[in-house]
Amino acid sequence: MFEPMTDIVPSFFAWLNQGPLTLTIFLHTVIILPMFWIYKQEKNRLENEK
Repeated sequence: MFEPMTDIVPSFFAWLNQGPLTLTIFLHTVIILPMFWIYKQEKNRLENEK
């Protein structure tokens, strides 16, 4: 999954470019996990309005 950095200036985008699995893990943590949190928050808000 991870290979040694060969870039002259290692950056965040170079780290994401390590392979498809790295990008997938990053996108799941940044986008999909907050969606679950927002869903639960909104569900509680709608239930409390009744």
